[in-house]
Amino acid sequence: MTKEILQKVKEEQQKIQNTLNEEADILFADARYRYIDELVQQTVQRDVVTKTTWTARIDNIVLNRVLGIPIFLGVMYLLFLFSINVGGAFQDFFDISSQTIFVDGFANLLTNIGMPAWLTVLLANGIGKGINTTITFIPVIGAMFLFLAFLEDSGYMARAAFVIDRFMRLLGLPGKAFVPMIVGFGCNVPAVMSARTLENKRDRILTVMMSPFMSCGARLAIYAVFTAAFFPRGGQNVVFALYVIGILMAIFTGFILRTSVLKGEASPFVMELPPYHLPRMKTLMLHAWQRLKGFVYRAGRLIVPICVLIGVLNSLNIDGTMNTGDGDAQSILSWIGRYATVIFAPMGMQVDNWPATVGLVTGILAKEVVVGTLNTLYTQMGHFVSANSGDAFSLWAGLQEAFKSIPENLSQLSSAFSNPVLAKAPIHSVNQGVYGLMYQQFDGQIGAFAYLLFVLLYFPCISTTAVMLRELHRGWSVFSAIWMTGVAYCTAVLFYQAATFVRHPYSSVIWMMSIIAVFSLTIIGTRWFAARDNRIVSSPSLAMGKTA
Repeated sequence: MTKEILQKVKEEQQKIQNTLNEEADILFADARYRYIDELVQQTVQRDVVTKTTWTARIDNIVLNRVLGIPIFLGVMYLLFLFSINVGGAFQDFFDISSQTIFVDGFANLLTNIGMPAWLTVLLANGIGKGINTTITFIPVIGAMFLFLAFLEDSGYMARAAFVIDRFMRLLGLPGKAFVPMIVGFGCNVPAVMSARTLENKRDRILTVMMSPFMSCGARLAIYAVFTAAFFPRGGQNVVFALYVIGILMAIFTGFILRTSVLKGEASPFVMELPPYHLPRMKTLMLHAWQRLKGFVYRAGRLIVPICVLIGVLNSLNIDGTMNTGDGDAQSILSWIGRYATVIFAPMGMQVDNWPATVGLVTGILAKEVVVGTLNTLYTQMGHFVSANSGDAFSLWAGLQEAFKSIPENLSQLSSAFSNPVLAKAPIHSVNQGVYGLMYQQFDGQIGAFAYLLFVLLYFPCISTTAVMLRELHRGWSVFSAIWMTGVAYCTAVLFYQAATFVRHPYSSVIWMMSIIAVFSLTIIGTRWFAARDNRIVSSPSLAMGKTA
């Protein structure tokens, strides 16, 4: 080989090294090994042994076309069972201790320093009862957030969206749209905001319209109170039924809109499924604590002022005089409540049960406020100034009673899990105080469940409405509020009239036929409107607002 050729080879090697930033000898060796590997792959046959991972084995069951939905419903049922029974076992402790400190203790302190009776009751059942109500939320809501954190961190929550994808596509939505609805089990506000992740404008509108039907944590607090008073056995079954009804109503709403004003095909659904793993308790507690802290803060800053306002309205008579704060029949709040309660008579609410009506009105501000309203009004209505019913106040005795409730309730958990349909452990006593008065005011379990149906389905809270107004045009927000309230009223009336049919068959038939007629006319009207203007989705006046 001549010197010229060798020089040329060195120059080419240098070019290769400069271009690939690697020694030429290494590149040549790598090329030889790749060539050898290709020859081996073409000539040698090996028995391929595929190792099945635990994630794949679990997914074969969890994502099964037949078993997927029952497993999903079973997991949701465990969520409610855990929240109501395990969380409820600690609810007496939070309730009794906060009642002793912030209500009875506050009232005793104000009395000892010579404050007027009406001011003492107003502050104790206003600020004190507001704090007491907010603290009582902690165990049930905290248990729910802890279980949701476990589902998310373990990897199952992402798979729930795939499980439900087939059903969502019947509504013209991708399975990804179910993720905001799952988020709605915690709070409807982030559920509406998370609809931004959907690429298609039509999918976003439809998802936002369906999300408020998901039972948020604030509604769960209301369910817990009513199951304690009316469904001490198998209360988790009632809560589970309410959650399922909410999902069904969301599906019904989606079906109506999809076949009328929001026609179209669902966008493709692609999501990466994380591998299963056992979450760390520290991580779960941190996630649950962050959510619980935010919830209690948002709830408390609404509940306490509302309880004070309700206390003022309940202490001020229509003639301008002040009563003792125990709830006078001539108070402004009582007067307004009696007139408004007539509207809810078809769903079983009597005129004397006006506190329940006021609770629905204040619930428009936030669903957390409903429990605070009921606590305040029923306490004053029944003259329950002290939990000890006139006994001398004792901080130590109250705290002792609170601590004793924990082992007593925990000892009954085994029966709740072994036979949840006949669970023997009520969350609270139903024969004394506010719970006993609630039981007297409502028409038994039928009236209470009709009330819960209305709470489940009616006007979303102001925060959710504000977010919907930001995410959608106000036309969709107004339509959502009217639609949800109408569906809530019709559903509650239909249930109550059907359940009490034997008492008044003729009036029940009239009410049920009227409800069916209203639903039919609404559906027909919606489709007529869509046929009249099939450009509703693309219309600037109804388009999505700010979408980040």
